[in-house]
Amino acid sequence: MTDRLILVGQVAGGFGVRGEVRVTAYTADPLALTAYGPLLRADGSPGLTLTSARPDKTGVVGRAREIETKEQADALRGLKLYVPRDRFPEPEDDEFYLTDLIGLEARDGDDAVIGRVKSVQNFGAGDMLEIAPASGGATWYLPFTRETAPDVRPGEGWLRVLRPAEVGEPEPG
Repeated sequence: MTDRLILVGQVAGGFGVRGEVRVTAYTADPLALTAYGPLLRADGSPGLTLTSARPDKTGVVGRAREIETKEQADALRGLKLYVPRDRFPEPEDDEFYLTDLIGLEARDGDDAVIGRVKSVQNFGAGDMLEIAPASGGATWYLPFTRETAPDVRPGEGWLRVLRPAEVGEPEPG
């Protein structure tokens, strides 16, 4: 999965009158956006190459190779910026990137495959696993916590999920 693109930021528009750009960062360290090299568009084509940056309240403000004027920066407003997964360092033992959970088998307490992780979402109250049932039908969400996903093994292609009683069984397809 080294060709998977990871969303790391979004152009918020121009800053000032000298062609600087404001980028909302989705990374733990916003300044890391300058270390990833060219930031890509969703289709993998070059999007933006930050040559310098300084912290801002939601990300960074900086200069980009592709932008010379405020109008050029404003024209890119809303552009989502990605980095290939293989540009990130490998996680330590017992660590993983949320993107590495996508596609994993979801197994129950008896080791039966009950579905597959379709996505990891965050609606504001924490990360949620979207599970596509192995039997088909509508997907369902599970809070991604140690209690509900006590055993995560991305290298082996699976994770154990335990539904809290309040979540209940998913509706049949």
